[in-house]
Amino acid sequence: MRLLAVREHSRAELRGKLLGRGADRDEVERLLGRLERERLLSDERFAGEYVEARRQRGFGPLRIRAELRERGVAEELIAGLLDEGDDAWAQAMHEAHDRRFGEGPPADLRDLARRGRFLAYRGFSGERVRRFLRFED
Repeated sequence: MRLLAVREHSRAELRGKLLGRGADRDEVERLLGRLERERLLSDERFAGEYVEARRQRGFGPLRIRAELRERGVAEELIAGLLDEGDDAWAQAMHEAHDRRFGEGPPADLRDLARRGRFLAYRGFSGERVRRFLRFED
């Protein structure tokens, strides 16, 4: 319960933490089932909160998708949460760019490439980054 009190966890994350502390696998599965029935553990709630928190910190859908996969969230659930055509992603990319580089245009091609690498690392698609940087130019 202490682990869930700190933050939401996915089922796979919580399973890994409990097994890592030496808990019996069958007991862990029974506990996880009970926590889900009591709505104390929910992959949907975890994923929704995770996506919003990462979006607010300036991360894009590609990176968030990979992070959710690492945390054991089902692909169907991820697909439902990450609509890459959503304008909120463009806004998140714009804010991440401006926080890092300011609002001015790139000084030269090297600076433009640096900005593109930063945004790609943050998890925005190449096409979205190219469109954004051409607009900035």
